[in-house]
Amino acid sequence: MKLSILVVGGAGYIGSHMCQMLLQHEHKVTVFDNFSRGHRDATLSAEVVEGDIRSDEDLKRCFSQHKFDVVMHFAALAYVGESVKEPALYYENNVLGSFRLLNAMQNAGINKLVFSSTCATYGEPLERPITEQHSQLPVNPYGKTKLMVEQVLPDYAVAYDLNSISLRYFNAAGCDPSGHLGERHEPETHLIPLILEEALRISNGGVQADTNLMVFGDDFPTIDGTCIRDYIHVQDLCSAHLNAAQRLMTTNNIRAEAYNLGNGKGYSVLEVIEACRRVTGVDIRYNISPRRPGDPAWLVGSAEKAKSILGWQPKISGIDDIVSTAWNWVQAREASGK
Repeated sequence: MKLSILVVGGAGYIGSHMCQMLLQHEHKVTVFDNFSRGHRDATLSAEVVEGDIRSDEDLKRCFSQHKFDVVMHFAALAYVGESVKEPALYYENNVLGSFRLLNAMQNAGINKLVFSSTCATYGEPLERPITEQHSQLPVNPYGKTKLMVEQVLPDYAVAYDLNSISLRYFNAAGCDPSGHLGERHEPETHLIPLILEEALRISNGGVQADTNLMVFGDDFPTIDGTCIRDYIHVQDLCSAHLNAAQRLMTTNNIRAEAYNLGNGKGYSVLEVIEACRRVTGVDIRYNISPRRPGDPAWLVGSAEKAKSILGWQPKISGIDDIVSTAWNWVQAREASGK
């Protein structure tokens, strides 16, 4: 089944990988993005509509020019620390912008949405692994904004016949294995890219002792004192979105569903650093800093529901394999001088 899909935020890290997968499956792809944090060259051959989800006029223009089967919504600001410092920015973009997108969909007669959510809606973990039945008590504005959107989707289902699937990511990681797309955040805050930046610096002749790589906390109640996280490859995230879109197209009256996306296995910060050492062949050094406020010791999710209902199965689950795809991208970008 070939679909016409609007990828909102399709110039970002996960959104661009989603566009690539959809194009490979010969779907018609349109990207809607304001390019404030995404990259125009990452949209590949998709049609592009430049616009902002906070703008009713931009959304109206997009939906008046195209007819879509499904909307995939990735257009969120996603820095936890920034959300604490600038909550107004996050509520305006992530909440108000999402409401305006939902209303534009309603006006255009489109009732199928795949929503990019997050495990940050759960807050402090009370069970291992976290299931979808876990209480949702987010501890930062970023998680709160995602939860607010999730909470309105059942109401939109009842009132406006909107069928939606929310996908709660754990730690997105890795890059397109072919090396064409990668992870480009400014500033970069994700662990694996930061470790690989340090590996690249040393590979280019940098002094190991001058490392800027920080490990926040070594006194957690874990195997080595550092935080444990569940890393999920970006391609596996995208395949779950594709399965979700297919479920929306083939199953009636879904209403509002939610699924965790993770590998069900966690790796500590030091284990990830060691994996990067193995993959790069570089003796990467780091410094220890105090814990960051709100960092849970252990954050791993159960994706059994997604496997059972969406028919989803992660394919790049080993930490060395995930890191290898990211290192290939870093090396390819370095070689190209970009």
